[in-house]
Amino acid sequence: MKSLLRNTAFYSFALFLLSVIFPGFTIQGGLKTYLIAGFTLTFIVLIIKPILKVVTFPLSIVTLGLFSAVINVIVLYLLTILIPSITIHSFTFQGLSLAGFIIPKITFGIFSAYFVIAVALSGIIAALSWLTK
Repeated sequence: MKSLLRNTAFYSFALFLLSVIFPGFTIQGGLKTYLIAGFTLTFIVLIIKPILKVVTFPLSIVTLGLFSAVINVIVLYLLTILIPSITIHSFTFQGLSLAGFIIPKITFGIFSAYFVIAVALSGIIAALSWLTK
């Protein structure tokens, strides 16, 4: 029960951070929506994601595990279907220049926006899990 509440808090906080960082990721509503979305995402990750991993195991073997990123995109897509107040749409990254490194302006379409946000969600959750250990 404690891990379920911790995961719900982590996913809620991660969704909040994603809505602040990415302009293509919006959540209408307040704290209640973030908590419901975090709870829903927790159950999707605990129930549906393992089923998807088992079903797509041959693809994961062939792609040397890179298909797990597509599974994360599917999980995020299921979240946007189950919680209609969460939307992901295309957006433009304005670019960045820091210490001699230049990242140019990039436009992300729908699928690439899902992919970037799913990777960022996985990274935030991994960082939060690492911090609590």
